[in-house]
Amino acid sequence: MEQRTLGRTGRQVSVVGLGTWQLGADWGDVSEADALAVLEASVEAGVTVFDTADVYGDGRSEQVIGTFLKSHDGITVATKMGRRVDQVPDNYVLDNFRAWTDRSRRNLGVDTLDLVQLHCPPSAVIDADATYDALDTLVADGAIAAYGVSVETADQALAAIARPHVASVQIILNAFRLKPLDAVLPAAREAGVGIIARVPLASGLLSGKYDASTTFAPDDHRTYNRDGSAFDVGETFSGVDYETGVRSAQEFTALVSDLDVTPAQAAIAWIVQQLGVSTVIPGARNAEQARANAAAGEVGALPDAVLEGVTRIYDTYFRDAIHGRW
Repeated sequence: MEQRTLGRTGRQVSVVGLGTWQLGADWGDVSEADALAVLEASVEAGVTVFDTADVYGDGRSEQVIGTFLKSHDGITVATKMGRRVDQVPDNYVLDNFRAWTDRSRRNLGVDTLDLVQLHCPPSAVIDADATYDALDTLVADGAIAAYGVSVETADQALAAIARPHVASVQIILNAFRLKPLDAVLPAAREAGVGIIARVPLASGLLSGKYDASTTFAPDDHRTYNRDGSAFDVGETFSGVDYETGVRSAQEFTALVSDLDVTPAQAAIAWIVQQLGVSTVIPGARNAEQARANAAAGEVGALPDAVLEGVTRIYDTYFRDAIHGRW
């Protein structure tokens, strides 16, 4: 699989990585055996970067990855911190950063974390000099090798990109969320900051597998966070209402029906094709999904008709409703 430089980390990572929110059992139950099988299938398919967080399963995702790392090397692990406390700027301080990174180091079984990302913190945290002073201290101490910021909005991304030691920015980017193409990706390319594209399938909508009658488990965020009551609603179905998402996904499926790929693979390949993207991190609940997602990294450039169709669908269903929001 093609490898790209992950911004200022200097690390080479696969254009399709693996998001491991599911492995924390936050999308319904996933056994440890199944989680390890997902990691193994991903690596066998060429994936060299895993994205996780200290809150995924309250550390379970990191722990499973830590078990896997005992018998595998050459993998970059990007974790995240900050969502274990109330989301107020006063909690984003060096003492907490030390405690959180120490916990992640234990979970992952490593001395130095490859990449730590602030996990969608308040804008005031992203804007504060003290935030980056504290993160620089962790780098100097050897607890982390590099740091980045996971964000909800384009404005937050641009603020983080402007910081001289930010290695990467993680942002929602998919065929239903095009705003990062306007300014974020160009700014990241200019600054040499990596872009990690998350929620590439709009919480599964772009897989083409759902219809209006589809239901999800009660402990799946696609059930309990549709109104944004648990965390930013933009993380669930990219912030669009489910019915609109299904209708739009059906149009996307029709758009790519003549290609020799699944809708999910086409959706991931579309992101890979965007200039400035370092890696895309779809999740997988089983080994088959992991292999299929990784195969999207080999699709190559999509036809112009597909690129134009993505823009048309976005302009029809999403631009007025969400473009100004995130």
